[in-house]
Amino acid sequence: MSTHLRPPKFVYFDLGNVIVNFDREHAVRQMAEVAGITPAATHAAVFEGGLQAKLERGEIDWKAFHDAFSRTTGSTSAPARLADAASDMFSLNVAMLPVIAAVERAGLPTGILSNTCAPHWSHLLAKRYAVLPGRFSVLVLSHEVGALKPDPSIYETAARMAGVPPEALFFTDDVPEHVEAARAAGWDAEVFTTAARLADDLQARGLNLGL
Repeated sequence: MSTHLRPPKFVYFDLGNVIVNFDREHAVRQMAEVAGITPAATHAAVFEGGLQAKLERGEIDWKAFHDAFSRTTGSTSAPARLADAASDMFSLNVAMLPVIAAVERAGLPTGILSNTCAPHWSHLLAKRYAVLPGRFSVLVLSHEVGALKPDPSIYETAARMAGVPPEALFFTDDVPEHVEAARAAGWDAEVFTTAARLADDLQARGLNLGL
């Protein structure tokens, strides 16, 4: 076994498009309908205008987001309805459940390392998926720690919270830039494509997943 394929002591999973799938444009269309504006105007305000990044970084809360969104788009909406529209875009990636269970069965602690915001996280918890928060021992959520992947500081925080050296961490994320940043921080990391490929990546590192 080569040095870069040694067994990890802690496994971090990304949330979006790994544990759960999401459709961002579906959320944009729903927000546009609630606000009575076009999807293009919604997308421009939320993403091009940087509101979503500020929300996910914890720089603003939902009230401030809603106020800025309403002001920018000239729209009127109930804050709770807009939050529901923005958040109702997730579905569980069922194929990941046996992989997560197998990692836990192998005796490894696990965590979530995600760029997310309070409305999205609350919405996911309200869906009562057994896997969330499940047995994840560490939750590194960008809006709580004040940093977004691929900022090096979020990986430093995640390593400290995991309590193991960076080289003992394994991480999977669907965004190549986030994986490269993890590797730059000294982590072992792979781009997520499918649950089956992730199982192969972990077994190549000496984990007996029984899958």
